[in-house]
Amino acid sequence: MQLRYNYRVYPTPAQQASLARAFGCARVVFNDGLRARQQAREAGEAYLSDGDLSKRVITQAKQTPEREWLGEVSAVVLQQALADLNVAYRNFFTSISGKRQGRKVAPPRFRSRKDNRQAIRFTANARFKVLDNGRLRLPKIGDLAVRWSRHLPAAPTSVTVIRDAAGRYFASFVVVAADDPLPPVDAEVGIDLGLTHFAVLSNGKKVAAPKFLRRAARKLRRLQQDLSRKQRGSNNRKKAVVKVARAHARVADSRRDWQHRLSTRIIRDNQAVYVEDLCVVGLGRTRLAKSVHDAGWAQFVQMLEYKAARRGRTFAKTNRFLPTSQTCSTCGRIDGPKPLSVRSWTCPCGAVHDRDVNAARNILAAGRAESLNACGAQVRPAPLPAPRREAGIRPDAVRSTRSVEGISVP
Repeated sequence: MQLRYNYRVYPTPAQQASLARAFGCARVVFNDGLRARQQAREAGEAYLSDGDLSKRVITQAKQTPEREWLGEVSAVVLQQALADLNVAYRNFFTSISGKRQGRKVAPPRFRSRKDNRQAIRFTANARFKVLDNGRLRLPKIGDLAVRWSRHLPAAPTSVTVIRDAAGRYFASFVVVAADDPLPPVDAEVGIDLGLTHFAVLSNGKKVAAPKFLRRAARKLRRLQQDLSRKQRGSNNRKKAVVKVARAHARVADSRRDWQHRLSTRIIRDNQAVYVEDLCVVGLGRTRLAKSVHDAGWAQFVQMLEYKAARRGRTFAKTNRFLPTSQTCSTCGRIDGPKPLSVRSWTCPCGAVHDRDVNAARNILAAGRAESLNACGAQVRPAPLPAPRREAGIRPDAVRSTRSVEGISVP
């Protein structure tokens, strides 16, 4: 399994200038490649292949006075910028052809130097190296100081250096790590995700929603107001932008850390985990959009999925259209839709249900029922040649008068 490990790096002022130069060169190559393909399309020419595009915007461009400064950075960084462009085009083509699931993907757009996030990638061809003293050596940049929060499980295959909107630098390593299964346990759990309670488990436990964004709303409001008062293009506005970005980064980091702890605990304590396949995009368009985005359900479900795969646990999503809040988990009776204000209800069978706990139990039951199916195995028998006695015509069969291409068939 491929895993990504992020670490904070602290470049010196000279290294920050080298990184800024690499960010700019990668951005220029990406934009030049995108412009070349757009011009070829407008002129009615054939689609530029990856090799021809690389030769035009990198190899030949370095020999011109306008782009000779591309040789100041590693060539791998420039090649990876074109690789990102090719992936963007490939995703766009598969999306419009219907081969890609999910929302439609827009065509690639030009990158701006004013983008909040800048990134470059080094592969094994760049010969980056983690030194014995803990520093990260990058070609034409130098040895970066890294804050190692944990050890890498294997040698990295690539590293991406990222500068976020808050001005922080990160090194993101891609590592091929072997699965590390946990000892099997008997417990299984269904999870109902919500807003008042972030997660309600089928065993009755409720995890309160931390609401990191709501708690930081007052400070964010003040920083946004200060930003709106600054004159556009001024240095004070740039400083205010960084302050707002740092406040949002603190909220995102707190949410991510809390979800990592919760997802790890759930995977460790349960052999199988089942969650409802929520349409977060659709819920993000409702009046509850701010609370939905503050919860971060999609990120949490993604954590559960990859941790379950690595730890040898079972993970599955149930159908989002199942009436889990309307079905009695005791008798299976569907009692009809209920407004969100109804938090408990009584089934005609006499069972009294908490709305969220009942939904979590129904999710667990649906996940178990789905896991008992063939799970991708061939259910229908494979085709076999018919025996001779079945392939022939019965003696007492009625003759047909159908005509095939003018020939009467008995």
